[in-house]
Amino acid sequence: MLSEKNANATIAVSDIEKAKKFYEGVLGLTLAERSGPEVLLYKTGSTRLMVYRSQYAGTNKATAATWTVGKDVDAIVDTLKARGVVFEKYDFPGSTREGDVHVTGHVRVAWFKDPEGNILSLVSDAENS
Repeated sequence: MLSEKNANATIAVSDIEKAKKFYEGVLGLTLAERSGPEVLLYKTGSTRLMVYRSQYAGTNKATAATWTVGKDVDAIVDTLKARGVVFEKYDFPGSTREGDVHVTGHVRVAWFKDPEGNILSLVSDAENS
């Protein structure tokens, strides 16, 4: 039923204007639509990322959104780092780190947080690494 449909990430924030500056200015996303004062819809690939105001902003302790970026992981990490993004460091069994990028086999992943503490990630995929 849903296997042929796109899924979109939904991110809760407490300060919509601060989020707008981060998602547009730092991540470089293009605002596709502003739905009232509390919802931002960004175009990202063939899907959308919804950022909305919520009292539960930043309470998720797991990854909220992931971008599959293929071989561009390291270049994107460098660009975001230059824009002030701080990358998370995790210790996973079977994984090593090359700077800010975690490596497991052929898969490369980097995690960072938005201003609310929502965890976001960049990942290569095994086929395109």
